[in-house]
Amino acid sequence: MEFIAKQLPCWRDHADRPAEVAETVLTDQLCSYLNSACYGSEAWSHVQFRTETRDETKKIRTIDLTPKPRAAVLFIEGRRHTQFDSLFPIECKRFPIPADRDEREYVITEPKTSGGIQRFKFGHHGAKHDFGGIIGFIQENTADFWLEKVNGWISDLSGSASQWGASDVLEMKEKDSKGRCCTYASRHARSGSLNDIVLHHAWISMN
Repeated sequence: MEFIAKQLPCWRDHADRPAEVAETVLTDQLCSYLNSACYGSEAWSHVQFRTETRDETKKIRTIDLTPKPRAAVLFIEGRRHTQFDSLFPIECKRFPIPADRDEREYVITEPKTSGGIQRFKFGHHGAKHDFGGIIGFIQENTADFWLEKVNGWISDLSGSASQWGASDVLEMKEKDSKGRCCTYASRHARSGSLNDIVLHHAWISMN
């Protein structure tokens, strides 16, 4: 996720990148750029990216963006990964969400289960992983504005839903003022036999 965050401004500002606003198109563009960036990097040449891959547990669900090994077998915390395995799942969300959808979609959607953090927290995405990522495409306002919104929605949920708590809020990691990119981290308890999941968030201002 640190590699992705560093690449986000370069992707956004690339002279050949068509201006788009749709989440799926932006995700596809980013996937293509990251694959090129990995290919040209000695440190990351063993990694590739894919879009709309099937979740390993909830097979009817798809993951927006997934890093996988490229022509390599990687062992991470004792687990073997090949080119057919996801290293970890990444969701992508727009700020703001289109007006006909729940404005809180980065966090939760009700009564649906398509919220960004919600999918990870309740095991709908990434149940086999204890690490995940969310990329935020900021198309209006600032990262500070949306951080207050996101943490406010989580605080509201912690007061009304027992499965949410103050520990679910995002905490600042790094702010790149020149690249207009911010990174955050959050930790979420999961029910049943699932371990906590740590989410790394990378937000990029698109305008």
